[in-house]
Amino acid sequence: MGFYKKTKMNVNGKWYAKSVLVMSPVSTEQIAKRIAAESTVSPADVRAVLTALGGVMGDYMSQGRSVKLDGVGSFYFTAVTSKNGVDKPEDVNATLIHGVRVRFIPETRYRGAGKGRVSTRGLSDVDIEWEEWKGEEKGKKKTLTPEPKEKENKEENGPVAG
Repeated sequence: MGFYKKTKMNVNGKWYAKSVLVMSPVSTEQIAKRIAAESTVSPADVRAVLTALGGVMGDYMSQGRSVKLDGVGSFYFTAVTSKNGVDKPEDVNATLIHGVRVRFIPETRYRGAGKGRVSTRGLSDVDIEWEEWKGEEKGKKKTLTPEPKEKENKEENGPVAG
């Protein structure tokens, strides 16, 4: 179940639904145990692979390559350059690069054929049941006790963007 909260944007004064992260992030240990339970690999072996994954991906991406993980998507580096730029192409060099960002494109999946063919992004094509978050805000004590639906404020029904 996903949670959202009502957020008013200062830019336009409109209200939107904003997703809320609850509890602490899922750890490598939790991922390793879950993958081990769904496969024939031990939690220790999964943990070892996951621990090595970041370094191996970074090495390949530093060589100018993208990394595609089946069922997940593609990762690649982009350069962060000075905002002012330069006037002439001959003045462009590596000193203009001030940092690097990791970009991610979820895997695209296709269903159907012909004109009925539909593409969806991996990781985001799961069915999520959304419920308004009634717990504490981030940084405060977190709780997973949303109020029952009959107590929701019915005045703010209508289209929301997220």
